[in-house]
Amino acid sequence: MKTSKLLLLLFLQLFFFQGLFAQQAPFQDEVNKLTARIDSIGWEKGSIVFTGSSSIRMWKNLQEEFPNIPIINTGFGGSQASDLFAHLEALVLRYDPVAVFIYEGDNDVNAGKSPGVIMQDLDKIRYQLNEQRDEISIYFIGAKPSPSRWQLKAEYEAFNNALKLYTEGMISSKYVNVWNPMLDSVGNPRPELFLGDMLHMKPEGYKIWKEQIRPILKEWEEVYKK
Repeated sequence: MKTSKLLLLLFLQLFFFQGLFAQQAPFQDEVNKLTARIDSIGWEKGSIVFTGSSSIRMWKNLQEEFPNIPIINTGFGGSQASDLFAHLEALVLRYDPVAVFIYEGDNDVNAGKSPGVIMQDLDKIRYQLNEQRDEISIYFIGAKPSPSRWQLKAEYEAFNNALKLYTEGMISSKYVNVWNPMLDSVGNPRPELFLGDMLHMKPEGYKIWKEQIRPILKEWEEVYKK
């Protein structure tokens, strides 16, 4: 009788742990494929990592835009800040970068998350990055003004303000404003910068991002020359 109960207990434990291990974090398959592709191409330790949601993933010519700096693009899916935190080791930490550009918060706001919740996730990311490399520079790219999400304008502005305030006074963390440069003269988003879904950007949109990021990377060019 005792043997039967023991076998049943072992079976239930095995079933439980199999189910536990079978569960995967969201985007796990995409992250696996992405990291395998990066490994097949080769990467340089001490590069600059660009990561975050699809606006980073779809910036296909990032390395061509800034040819004098080693860049690794680990943008993935329609991710949120919590997803990046879950995959931080695979997408950022293992490369031991000197700087990281992060674009998260866009999908978080659209999912109904408050600025406070999003900032908690971004703060956990910053803490983990600083744990690995004290002098790492972290650049948080603010949310862009997408026509398809313009009904959430107030929520996006609140998030961007929270992100800007969060980085004020920090030496190693900075806010990158892409919101204002993408608005027209009366403060509305410019549809000509976006693809048909009015969410993802055309090259014209990325051109604005490049102009906002260029001054930062010009400084890094000098570092890599030394």
